[in-house]
Amino acid sequence: MDIVQYVFYYNSPLGEMMMASDGYALEGLWFLGQKYFAASITDNIVKNELPIFQQTVRWLDCYFSGKAPQFTPLLSMRATVFRKTVWEILLTIPFGRTMTYGEIAKIIAGQTGESKMSAQAVGGAVSHNPISIIIPCHRVVGANGNLTGYAGGIDKKAQLLAIEGKDMSKFYMPT
Repeated sequence: MDIVQYVFYYNSPLGEMMMASDGYALEGLWFLGQKYFAASITDNIVKNELPIFQQTVRWLDCYFSGKAPQFTPLLSMRATVFRKTVWEILLTIPFGRTMTYGEIAKIIAGQTGESKMSAQAVGGAVSHNPISIIIPCHRVVGANGNLTGYAGGIDKKAQLLAIEGKDMSKFYMPT
């Protein structure tokens, strides 16, 4: 028997987004057409307005109004232990703040007792985050303030950070 997944669409100020759920928790949130868009979606989908989608819409409406939401919808992170570890660290980055891939690698190295961890491995996990914005992969920047590695596009990453009140003149945007 196929697993049923539910989807719902949201019109954000930065473009249309699709949410996915198992009926209980949020499993995906993507900008339409972004890299790895709906990578975790099965073929058996149903469009439906579920309580988790209503909660996610409230979260997104608050976020796009420039305020830090005071709650997080229930999330389901189906991934390897490493990816989940990275995504859990992303959830600790405060609204309006950033962290580098290297800083995340150091945290993981400390948690695992390793002498070092690859920032590139962290970047791979960050880029495969299926729950954009809520798991704030847009808050991860390169070592020198480079805006790199956002599956939704660097322009959206910059816009999301600006929504959070970041001074964008401190970041380098590749051309």
